[in-house]
Amino acid sequence: MFMFMFIPITHELQEAQTQVLFQIRKHLEYPTSLQIWRNYNYDLCSLPSSSHTSIKCEGNSVTELKIIGDKAYNVRVDKNKHKNKNNLNGFAVSNLTLSPNFSVDSFVTTLTRLTSLRVLSLVSLGIWGPLPNKIHRLSHLQVLDLSSNFLFGSFPPRMVTMVNLHTLSLDGNYFNATIPNWFNSLSNLNVLTLKNNHLIGSFPSSLCKIKSLNVISLSQNELSGELPDLSALTSLHVLDLRENHLDSKLPLMPKTVVTVLLSKNSFSGEIPSELGELKRLQHLDLSSNYLSKIPPNALFSLPNISYLNLASNVLSGSLPNKLRCGNKLGFVDISNNKLNGALPSCLAGTSDRRVVTYGGNCLSADFQPQRRGSYCNSGLKKFSAWEIAAAVGIISVVVLVILASGVLLYRQCYLKETYDEHEELPKAVQDSSTTTGVSTEFLASARFISRVVKIGTQATPFYRQFSTEELKEVTKNFDLSTYIGEGSIGKLYKAKLDNGSYAVIRSVALLKKCSIQNLKIRLDLLSKLQHPNLVSLLGYSIDGGGQDDSSIPKLYLVYEYVPNGDYRSRLSEFSPEKPLKWSDRLAILIGVAKAVHHLHTSVIPEIEKPEAKEENPYSCERTKLDDDVYNFGFILFESLVGPIASEKGEAFFLNEKASFDSHDGRRKIVDPMVLTTCNQESLSIAISITTKCISPESSLRPSFEDVLWNLQYAAQVQATAEAEQRSDSTS
Repeated sequence: MFMFMFIPITHELQEAQTQVLFQIRKHLEYPTSLQIWRNYNYDLCSLPSSSHTSIKCEGNSVTELKIIGDKAYNVRVDKNKHKNKNNLNGFAVSNLTLSPNFSVDSFVTTLTRLTSLRVLSLVSLGIWGPLPNKIHRLSHLQVLDLSSNFLFGSFPPRMVTMVNLHTLSLDGNYFNATIPNWFNSLSNLNVLTLKNNHLIGSFPSSLCKIKSLNVISLSQNELSGELPDLSALTSLHVLDLRENHLDSKLPLMPKTVVTVLLSKNSFSGEIPSELGELKRLQHLDLSSNYLSKIPPNALFSLPNISYLNLASNVLSGSLPNKLRCGNKLGFVDISNNKLNGALPSCLAGTSDRRVVTYGGNCLSADFQPQRRGSYCNSGLKKFSAWEIAAAVGIISVVVLVILASGVLLYRQCYLKETYDEHEELPKAVQDSSTTTGVSTEFLASARFISRVVKIGTQATPFYRQFSTEELKEVTKNFDLSTYIGEGSIGKLYKAKLDNGSYAVIRSVALLKKCSIQNLKIRLDLLSKLQHPNLVSLLGYSIDGGGQDDSSIPKLYLVYEYVPNGDYRSRLSEFSPEKPLKWSDRLAILIGVAKAVHHLHTSVIPEIEKPEAKEENPYSCERTKLDDDVYNFGFILFESLVGPIASEKGEAFFLNEKASFDSHDGRRKIVDPMVLTTCNQESLSIAISITTKCISPESSLRPSFEDVLWNLQYAAQVQATAEAEQRSDSTS
């Protein structure tokens, strides 16, 4: 008898929780990720989790609610457009936020009826308004993630009572106040990430009192002033304060730290020697600050350091010849400083294992351009900005990047202004001129360089000027039998030179107004660009350049020939060889990224607007770095899904990119060879950086430095997973 009396009460509790969930769906204006709720006839707690939704229950109560909407992309675009605004002026934004009828206060009131909630994640749902104080009623909450929404104003003071919180993520909103100094009351806080807001004021010293903090991410805000001593944070692993206005000396760090990202601030003074004692440190980025003098030698030899970026500071002096580099050090950037003397041997060596960028210094090094003149007090001649700008326009003609259909954008520098925009691009991703307003060619026939499939290449001959007659002879007067391809910047011919080595010759039509003398200077400059992942310029010939007639002169570029085929052929299921597995693709993509990053940091940072009045400014249009990132994004996309990416082009990516968000979608679009050989976390990292690279908003694309970092991280995750798998199979 008594058993039946309790049945209605139990049913009532379940129904109440269900009604709260349906009210939440209504508040959120029925997002597509919650469509499955509408037709589901069973207990919502039994719904299978997906990449967009998750409900977990204990007893008759909801303990975890995760909903990811589809407004993340639009939110990022709008944040860029409103970059200088402190908030949204208290109004909804059409097509981006929830409607003007949405009330964040009513919404949070409904949420607080889920009294047992421990995990709440509401991401990219267009939620807007100030975060209500009543959020503290969710007293059992351990994880609160409201990232990529439109919340603004300050942090509710009653949050100080949410002592069970261990993860607080409010990234990508519009909070525009100071960070409160009461965070130390959240004594269990493990992860605090507030990046990409409009936070002002100083770094709160109270954070230094939270012993449990593992991650602090406050990048892309407007914090200023001093960064305090952080050595008391004995659990800290990640510190990300990039892109703020912090202007103190670098503080002491805890011994536990693994990743320190402080780029694009105004830190000054010397790099503390204590940083060279951080044995667990793997990633250190201090670039784009005002740090001076010589960096500590111990930074380069830390046992776990893999990424070290000290670029664009005012470091000066010389590094010791016997500098030691750690075994795990895979990326070093000391470019754009005032370092002089010889480059230490551990940084000067070229290998597939380590990329080193050191251009823009005063070093006695040949392979990456150094500064001259008064900057280095050497009195040597310095190339003018317009000469370098013009030279960069030819880089994408000269350089073939490893085993890919190419990366660099060519903007008609020194080419005829008329050409067929729809001509076939051999072994290439389709021309994106219809969307970017420029002509793009992904160059073909590059080489294998990865450890897995590396095939040796011939020795590179010395750079020199060829006669046109020589080139006609070795190509049988440019006979069809020597023809290997054609794109929007000229035809390609294979030739065997007199010394027995093979080369590729490209024919380029010059604008008549080009100065032949200046062109030769630029080509000489380009010939000095050396990198293990770049094809070398061997020489050139100018036909008709010395004649003052009406004919248009032709430039013949002669560069290294590598006979190993192109990347796309190893992605196709119809390849004569087995398609490349995921780890091999990552190794190749890292090589491509290293090569392009080398070009960006060695030459392109020097570009300014053309100064020579006699030159046609349109003939020397600046190559945009973010366009290179965009183009590289399609090589990443093709690596994920196969050659179909280049066959169907940009529209295919835009239509299918949502498929990346779910496991089912990935099974539909990702190349089966990738799916069967990848670690899921590694794949997710690559997918994330790919979608960022192909963002239509150029300002939202990552730098090549970030691209390289993410690819190396994905490769590290993949390698660790494979090692663990081998260990499990042998145990």
